[in-house]
Amino acid sequence: MSQNEPGLELHEWETRWQELEPLFEDDPGGTLPEACDFVAQTLRESDLDPDSTPGEPDEILSAYAAARQTATRIEAGEDVDPGDIGAAIENLRAVYETLRATRPG
Repeated sequence: MSQNEPGLELHEWETRWQELEPLFEDDPGGTLPEACDFVAQTLRESDLDPDSTPGEPDEILSAYAAARQTATRIEAGEDVDPGDIGAAIENLRAVYETLRATRPG
């Protein structure tokens, strides 16, 4: 858990996400694993477990798990369809936006 104040933490999240967004355009596959790591951090800081079983009913965790699965395939050197990468990025955006919207600050 982070020891930061929620408002400061939210500012840090927003700053980091703004750094990632242009990288999605330049190198979506290369940026996806890093973005997954960041979103996992935000989940943990929101008292959610990013390592939960993907089949759980929580929509946020399911979206994260789907993106993480694609990132893991990239990290393993598999050929991943650009459409799958795009869907994973959209999943991460949805998770991040949901967490950001519910974060005090």
